[in-house]
Amino acid sequence: MSQTPDSAVRTYIEQQRTAFLDDLVEWLRIPSVSAQPEHASDVRRSAEWLAGKLRETGFTTVEIWQTPGAPAVFAEWRSDDPDAPTVLVYGHHDVQPAAREDGWDSEPFEPVVREGRLYARGAADDKGQVFFHTLGVRAHLAATGRTAPAVHLKLLIEGEEESGSPHFRALVESRADRLAADAVIVSDTGMWSADTPTVCTGMRGLAECEIRLYGPDQDIHSGSFGGAVPNPATAAARLVAALHDEHARVAIPGFYDGVVELTDRERELFAELPFDEEQWLRTAKSYATHGEAGYTTLERIWARPTAEVNGIGGGYQGPGSKTIIPAGAVVKLSFRLVAGQDPDHVEKAVRAWAAEQVPAGIRSEITFGAATRPCLTPLDHPALQSVVRAMSRAFGTPVRFTREGGSGPAADLQEVLGAPVLFLGISIPSDGWHAPNEKVELDLLFKGVETSAYLWDDLAEHWRGAP
Repeated sequence: MSQTPDSAVRTYIEQQRTAFLDDLVEWLRIPSVSAQPEHASDVRRSAEWLAGKLRETGFTTVEIWQTPGAPAVFAEWRSDDPDAPTVLVYGHHDVQPAAREDGWDSEPFEPVVREGRLYARGAADDKGQVFFHTLGVRAHLAATGRTAPAVHLKLLIEGEEESGSPHFRALVESRADRLAADAVIVSDTGMWSADTPTVCTGMRGLAECEIRLYGPDQDIHSGSFGGAVPNPATAAARLVAALHDEHARVAIPGFYDGVVELTDRERELFAELPFDEEQWLRTAKSYATHGEAGYTTLERIWARPTAEVNGIGGGYQGPGSKTIIPAGAVVKLSFRLVAGQDPDHVEKAVRAWAAEQVPAGIRSEITFGAATRPCLTPLDHPALQSVVRAMSRAFGTPVRFTREGGSGPAADLQEVLGAPVLFLGISIPSDGWHAPNEKVELDLLFKGVETSAYLWDDLAEHWRGAP
C-alpha cells in the first residue's frame, strides 16, 4: 500500500535521523564565536563546513560571501517551475561565547545527548534551526518525487548575528539582486512551548541614544555655588522623569506617529495563550508588572513601543559624600519600535523633546546609534498561512500566534528586499539561548525538519507572489 505524503516525509526523516544528527554534532563542535577575535578562523571554518553540506544536500549554487567581518553563506536551488515563488531562508552560523567554567555541565563545544536533548552552544541558536532545512528539503523531494524544490529556494546564513550584525545591511543592499525573494523565512526564533506551537508574526525595532549634559567646566563646591548655577545631574533626573506620563505612556510628542494598533482579533489571539504572569515575573526576576495603561503584559512587550532608561549617571559615586555640583551627567535611552514607526522620525522627535527638557546654562549632546526597523506580517498573509499549515501538519495541533519583543536583522531583509518576513522556529524558552547548557529538544528539532518538508509545496500551491 502506498504511503501518504505525510507518512513518506516521516519515514524519510526517520531513515536519515542518525546521519543528520552526526552532521549537526560535527558542525556544533566548531566554536564559531564571532565576538572573539581568536575564533575568527573558526567562524570561517564554520561557513566552509556549511557550504560543503549545502552542496551535498543538492543546492546548485553555494557561495561564501565575505564581509569586512565574518563570512556569510549563500545558497540557491531553483525550482523546475519557472513561475514558482522565490523563498529566502535566513539564519546565522555564529554563536555566543561559551566556556565550561560559565556553569556548563559538559564542554559547550563537545555536544552530548541527554534524555532526548542535544546540549551544545548553538544547538538551538542557531545551527540546529538552520540545519533542519537541509533534511527538510531532502524529505520534501523524497516524498514528492521531485528533483528540485517546489519553490525557488535560497539561503542566507549570516556569520555576525551574535555580534550585532554590523555588516549585514550593507551585505543585503549590495547583493539585493541575488537575494530577491517573494517571502523571507527566518529560522532564528522560537515557540511558546513544546505543547503550544506558535508562529511569530512580528518583531519590534530598536533605536538607542546617549544624552550627555554639561554644566560647569569642572566639579564645583555645592556650598559656594549650589542653588546659583544649573546642575547637570538634576537636569538628567528631570529629563528622565519627563519621559513618561502618569499612565506610563511615552510623553515625547510625535513618538506614537504611525503606530499600527492591535486589532481586536490579535488581542483575542494573545489572550488565548497560556500565559502565567507570576511565572513570567519569576523569570524576569521582578516583583510586579508595569507599563502602558490599557494593555496586557503580552501586548506591552510584543505590540507596543517603549522608552527605557538603560543607564543614568553623573557626579560622585564613591563611598561617603562629596559635596559638589558635577560638571556633567549622562542618560542612556533605548526605544523599542513597532510596525508603522519610522526610526528617523523617532530620532527627530527625541532630539526635539530632549532639547526642550534641557534648562538654560546646560549644554547637551545627543548621539544615536544605528537603528533597527520593526517588521510585521498580517495574520491573513498567504505566505504566513502556508507556514501555519505546514507547522500544524508537523505538530498535529493548531498553531497559535505570537510576536517578538526583541529586535533583529530580519527587518533589514524586509525593508531592502520588500518581502514579507515569516518566522519558523522550534526552540522553546528552556533551551537557554546565550546561557550555560544551551540545548535543543530533539523531538522538536525533527518537527522543524518536518515543517520545512511540508512548507515548500504549500507555498507553491497557495501563493504566487501575493502582496
